[in-house]
Amino acid sequence: MTNAILVFNAGSSSIKFAGYAQTGSAELELLGKGQVEGLRTVARFVCDSPAGERLAEHRWSGPVSHALALDYVIQWIEANAPNIKVTAAGHRVVFGGTSYTAPTRLSDQVVAELDRLIPFFPLHLPHNLAAIRALAEQHPTLPQVACFDNTFHHTLLPVAQWFALPRRMFEQGIRRYGFHGLSYEYIATRLPEYVPAGSRVVVAHLGSGASMCALRDSRSIESTLGFSGLDGLPMGTRPGAIDPGVLLYLMQTQGMDAKAIEKLLYTESGLLGVSGISNDMRDLLTNDDPRAREAIELFTYHIAKQLGALAAVLEGLDAIVFTAGIGEKSPEIRKLVCQRARWLGVRLDEEANARGGPRISTADSSVSAWVIPTDEERMIAIHTQRTLATRG
Repeated sequence: MTNAILVFNAGSSSIKFAGYAQTGSAELELLGKGQVEGLRTVARFVCDSPAGERLAEHRWSGPVSHALALDYVIQWIEANAPNIKVTAAGHRVVFGGTSYTAPTRLSDQVVAELDRLIPFFPLHLPHNLAAIRALAEQHPTLPQVACFDNTFHHTLLPVAQWFALPRRMFEQGIRRYGFHGLSYEYIATRLPEYVPAGSRVVVAHLGSGASMCALRDSRSIESTLGFSGLDGLPMGTRPGAIDPGVLLYLMQTQGMDAKAIEKLLYTESGLLGVSGISNDMRDLLTNDDPRAREAIELFTYHIAKQLGALAAVLEGLDAIVFTAGIGEKSPEIRKLVCQRARWLGVRLDEEANARGGPRISTADSSVSAWVIPTDEERMIAIHTQRTLATRG
């Protein structure tokens, strides 16, 4: 019998999962990945092998709860992998505030404390906690570990954490936290293999959610994401940085309340809003509509702009790393960014970029450029294993 760790990333409409076998050494072997999507509409379960081959698929006739989805995942694993024993679960939890600066074994007390943080992330945290509670009810003896998406950024420069607001608001928790931390942490663990002499590195996590992070000696010192998932770069449906005066104007002249503005900022803006076509970069890159090109131009313009700002914070730049869906799979976006970064010393190797790297800069480029796949699920599994081992 082989022990395994299940990793869950629960959102409002889907639960992504991955399974990792614990081998005799400390290594973790990926067993498969999948998700239950369409929780609110017509739910569908899929699971793929490590090679990407479809292992199973199941559809429901309507919506399902987080509890039912989790129960189906575990039942399927037990039925189809009889030599696997699930001994722990690790969860991506979007926010742990200032109290949790490391992965944490979950208890009733910890979950209650996380409940009090829901006002900071009302669109994400309730769903993270719903999955945790459902699993605890179904399998009360199964150890669960929370891995927080802001934890890696607790090393942000003190000055990078402040907004220029009254000090009492900082003390109330209104500060810059940074997110996509599990992705950046995984990349930081891989950097010595690729850029062993790289002390000053900017990582661009480019996907439907997008951000950038400045790493000094593999520690986060600045991030384009701050208090929420709305700041920094334009994203699939989110605007990125926006003048707060725009929101005041919308409230005062168009009568928009908090719910309407929330919908605007989270679901109607970004690449979708600018193009009027799609929030998917693949669609925009193959569309001849001028609005699609304008959305691409806006996206790459802001990446280059933030790259310059982060290089200034680092007081120089040794390397830039592209990761996540767009960063790993779109040579055109990488090319456009690197062209804008020539002033920093980036020289693109177009052939290497076309084949996906890993190095996509020329040998004489003073700033090297790389494509390094991220793996947030593996990072969560590693943290879960370590956290439970530490507690004995």
